[in-house]
Amino acid sequence: MKTTGFQTSNVIPGPGVPGASNDRSIGVMLIDAGKINPEDAERVLRYSRERSVRFGDAAIALGLVTENDIRQVLARQFDYAYLQPGQSDVSKEVIAAWAPFSSQVEALRALRSQLLLRWFTGEKEQKILTVVSGARGDGRTHIAANLAVVFSQMGERTLLVDADLRNARQHELFSIGNAAGVSTLLAQRTGPESIQRVPGFVDLSVLASGPTPPNPSELLGRASFGTLCETLASQYDVVIVDTPAARLGSDFQLVANRAKGTLVVARKNHTHTEACRTLAEEVRSAGGTVVGSVLNEY
Repeated sequence: MKTTGFQTSNVIPGPGVPGASNDRSIGVMLIDAGKINPEDAERVLRYSRERSVRFGDAAIALGLVTENDIRQVLARQFDYAYLQPGQSDVSKEVIAAWAPFSSQVEALRALRSQLLLRWFTGEKEQKILTVVSGARGDGRTHIAANLAVVFSQMGERTLLVDADLRNARQHELFSIGNAAGVSTLLAQRTGPESIQRVPGFVDLSVLASGPTPPNPSELLGRASFGTLCETLASQYDVVIVDTPAARLGSDFQLVANRAKGTLVVARKNHTHTEACRTLAEEVRSAGGTVVGSVLNEY
């Protein structure tokens, strides 16, 4: 599997697509959201009946709402979680959480589909995916974070693990604490309470890296890390693991060995083809399986 850039089709229906069985109409939801008032709703209903168009299309045609307003109520109607302005401190870099209808997120969903076909088959041995890249700045952390969001948006119980014990960033992206995480779990200083639920996303949790240890490779090389992976695989449908850049050491190989499935990230106009091949071979030599590669354009 090779994905270049980000491109695919929307999951959420566009304006005017009738909702699934739901006891609340789009009109009521627009009123509750403060987008229209009851008098506006009556105008929209008359317009939709006279022209045989759907409520959403009629509301847009009358200039009462925008296409994005309709997308937002449809998202709530279909239990499709994403964030609204002012709702969260999650970084805008986690674009799938803020702009699920953008071209970048469409491509992430295409990548998700490929991974569901090729790796996340429901088997316990194939529930963890490591995301690796050769250098910092390749977009590995960005892709890991956004992949976790799009998997959670389809109802998969998803856990994002920050196993980059050298330059951790996932706690910053999701605006969560980092006093406990992978490092404290492996040092047996904390327990399952280290895993934190992301507000606004019922099916998304994050296990931060925890405080930077003096011995990251040794911690990840412990048998307890393998035990942790097995435990997480039994509790979640999808586990996405971020890792340190390969150039910084062998940490990524230790993680790939435990997780088995690996996604290799390359950066357009930066990563050399030979370097990508070498990275894939290093994953295989560590006992991991290269599920696919992603060419990151952003």
